[in-house]
Amino acid sequence: MLHRLKEKWNVSWTRFTLIFLTFALGGSACARLGNWLLSFVLTEKNAWYWIIYVPLITILWPLCVLTISIPLGQFRFFTNYLSRMGNRIFGKQSTKTKSIAIFASGTGTNAKKIIDHFKESSVARVGLIVCNNPNAGVLNIAADNHIPVVMVNRKSFLTDTVCLDELTLHKIDLVVLAGFLWMIPKYLIEAYPNKIINIHPALLPKFGGKGMYGENVHKAVIEAGEKESGITIHYVDEHYDNGDIIFQAKCEVKYGDSVSTLAQRIHALEHEHFPKVIEQIIKG
Repeated sequence: MLHRLKEKWNVSWTRFTLIFLTFALGGSACARLGNWLLSFVLTEKNAWYWIIYVPLITILWPLCVLTISIPLGQFRFFTNYLSRMGNRIFGKQSTKTKSIAIFASGTGTNAKKIIDHFKESSVARVGLIVCNNPNAGVLNIAADNHIPVVMVNRKSFLTDTVCLDELTLHKIDLVVLAGFLWMIPKYLIEAYPNKIINIHPALLPKFGGKGMYGENVHKAVIEAGEKESGITIHYVDEHYDNGDIIFQAKCEVKYGDSVSTLAQRIHALEHEHFPKVIEQIIKG
């Protein structure tokens, strides 16, 4: 039973323990507070006591749980949890949770930030990882978070519909490229019009195109003597780094910057903005 709950909430055992502890302490605090408040009105536990006690603790329980969740670092989980409970109790129809597929080829640092951002969200979740590199670090991240993976090879990806079939099977609503190094084929773009987005580690339209990824971009920016660089989040079309721009954020290129030092500032921008922009796109 506990394992099923852990899988349902998609959290580590450490977080599961903290969540379980919050439930327990919240329930205990609620009962004590309810008894203490009623002691000012009723001295005996008669019928009136229980008539008042039940609705009272129903009101107090969310407040107690939310209060205890703050020092235990689980406030976001419980705000989402209580929101879903409220929707069920009052019959409110919640918006369908969108499913995101992340395409990645490397270490997966952006993928992890996106997964963590939506882990407890009622707006979206990461439902699939698509990868073309059997040694990619993103595969470990997917395993740690119990997210299914589809491995693709170049021939099948470019010419077959296997990848599209998998996206359809997993009911994917949005495709996010997070360090994916292959051009997206036409059949996928047509199947997901304006629903495939990419992040580029420079201020497009500069320093884009074939071969412009990772360290290649940062090196080109420094060698060109640019005073600033940044990130560009954009829709994907049939050409490298060519789709409509959704969002850009800038950072300074400092005197004496190396590829490594510039990359650190770019990564910070990516991690800060990419998950938030994805959420804004999903919310419309």
